This record gives sequence, C-alpha cells and structure tokens, in this order.
Amino acid sequence: MTWVQDEGFTADAPFGPQTLPYGVVDGQLAVRVGNQALPLRPIAHEFGALADVVSADSLNPLLAAGCPAWTEVRARLTELTTALSAPRGATLLPIDDAVLPFTVADYVDFYSSKYHAENAGRIFRPKDEPLLPNWLHLPVGYHGRAGTVVVSGTPVVRPNGQRRSKDGPVFGPSQKLDIEAEVGFVCGGPVTSRVSTSAAADHVFGVVLVNDWSARDIQGWEAQPLGPFLGKSFATSISAWVTPLDAFSAARVHTPAHKLLDYLVEDAPWGLDLVLEVDWNGTVVSRPRFADMYYSFAQQLAHMTVNGATVRPGDLFASGTVSGPNRDQLGCFLEMSWGGRDKITLAGGEQRTFLEDDDTVRITATAPGPNGSVVGLAEVAGTVSPALP
Repeated sequence: MTWVQDEGFTADAPFGPQTLPYGVVDGQLAVRVGNQALPLRPIAHEFGALADVVSADSLNPLLAAGCPAWTEVRARLTELTTALSAPRGATLLPIDDAVLPFTVADYVDFYSSKYHAENAGRIFRPKDEPLLPNWLHLPVGYHGRAGTVVVSGTPVVRPNGQRRSKDGPVFGPSQKLDIEAEVGFVCGGPVTSRVSTSAAADHVFGVVLVNDWSARDIQGWEAQPLGPFLGKSFATSISAWVTPLDAFSAARVHTPAHKLLDYLVEDAPWGLDLVLEVDWNGTVVSRPRFADMYYSFAQQLAHMTVNGATVRPGDLFASGTVSGPNRDQLGCFLEMSWGGRDKITLAGGEQRTFLEDDDTVRITATAPGPNGSVVGLAEVAGTVSPALP
C-alpha cells in the first residue's frame, strides 16, 4: 500500500519502488513512479542538506554530488514513495514531456559484444579474420559527438554523406540506415582519472538505453583507417529516464571468462543481466541479452581512463551493440539482414533490410530486481525523417 495511485508502481512492474529512475519534467528534476512523475522541487524540504540538489532543473547537480548523496537521496525517495500518505507539496505529473535529463559532457561508444564484432567483421571484411588482434585484449571504443545525443522520441533525420559506388564515391542520403541497441552509463562524482574496476560504481550514477543510429554505407566508405565518423555522429538517442546503478544489485553477473591485463581484472562481477527488446514498426524483431557482453562497464571505464583521461559528471559511455549467438538476439539490422542480403519480415508482411523514412524503432529492457521484482529501463524510441535537401 502506498499513496502513489498508479497501477505501474508495484514490485512486479518495471517502474515500481524498486526502480525509481530520474528524469526532468516541467523544468524540474523528477522521479518516475510507475507511469507518472513525482517532481522533487516541491518536496525538497524532505531531503535536508540535499534540498538544493533535488531542487535543480536537471540531473547534473545530483551527478556532481557523488555516490554517498546518490545513496541517501534514493533511500529517502524509497521511504517517501512507499509511505501511506503523500509528503507535503507532492504532485504527480505525466511522463510524456520528459526531456534530456542531464547535459552530456563527453560521449564514448564501445564495441564490446563478441557476437556483434565477429558478425560485423565477417560482413565488412569477408576475406579477413572477423576480430582484429586487439579486440580480445581491450574494450575497443571511439569518441562520439556529445552535441548530437538526443532524448528518446526526438525525430532522427536521415543523414547525407559520401557512399561507395562502382563508379567512385557519390553524395546523398544514406541508403543503409541502421540502429544499434546499446546500454549506456551516466557518470558522476568527482573529476578524476585512472578509475579502477573496483571504483567504477563510485563514478557511474545510472543506466540508460541507447540507440546508436548508424549509416552503414557512409560508415563503410569512411571508416578506414580511423573508424566511425559521419556514419554515426548525426544522432544518438537515449532514454529520458536514468535508472540508478543501485537498482541493479540483483542483476549483477560475471562477464565471460577470458585472460585480461591486471587493470581490467574485476574483484566483483559488474556484468548485468538485462534483456533488451527491439521493436520495429510494432514488430519485435530481437531480444538481445546484455549478460553476453564480453566486457563490463567497469572494465570499459577503467580502460577509458587508464591513460590519464578524466571522467566527470555528465560523461556518457555506451556498451556497443548488444548481440547474442542467435538470429533473434541480434542488436542491429546490419546483422539481422546480413549486410542487406536477407529480408526482415514485419507485421502485415512488410519486408525490410534497413530503415525507411517514417519507420519507428523502440528499444526497451528489464532486469531482475530484489525479491523477485522487475527493474525497468525506460524506452529509447525514434522515428526516421527524410533527409534534408
């Protein structure tokens, strides 16, 4: 029993009291309770010395406050939302108008699914070994473009760029627009470098879903030798709600065993047992398992900072495409269609290889929570708009 009257605020629903993700609604920080939002500014008096942090218009001050503050605020929110009576000033708002909840500082995207890396290698380099020699020894990644990270629901404009043709490069709209179903990690805490795997949880506030939109024809022409650039920098979508890392205490698993250099060795498991679901125009086409990832977020963060690079509040890094061994566990259409060779059938008999204008993709995910509950990650969705002239 709780004062929150919402059928989605139960332990067997993704956004019950075991989850409590943060977002921004109506210009203020809020927590999601089922299918509604509880703004925190009107109840800031309930948070003592952290009243100013929760009164903010974004998540950034809470990110900067550090791990002890994250734990304290979450514990107090659990008390307040599960009480029989509402705290003074509490109001509930629709979640539909949630905006990007934090200012993205830096953005790094990794490439940490062995299944995806092997498949992509076979598609892009069919005459070579699918994995390059470094892949089994470090989390491969690249720096993305923080300024084009957008909130779920933002239309995605088909990008223009150079593509390979039999007569040389041509310019125009991408003909092979794709998605990548990924999991993202939102950083906080003090600015620092050389974060060990054992300290990663002090610098990762929470988790979002990511769609790393990818123009495969632009990517295939431009990516040698320096990797992704215009084929990915036009848009990256993330969830409007950030699920705290503390919510995944029951979902932690070991990553697949393999030999690692010392700085990547974990003293506790930081793989996460998440199951994603990819919906294309109303048809579920894949359910990738995040537990299959070869590297954990702790290993990614350790590698990202081992050279002296800093991590700071608002930094975002993503896992790379989440793919599994089976066709119904693949995390991008490049793999599902095997580079465009095979058709993907949607509801009503429509067939696709890559995205067409007005197509919509929604990615959702859940994880096991404490005492048999379910922890949710808010969806990341986007609809393709035609290319600009």
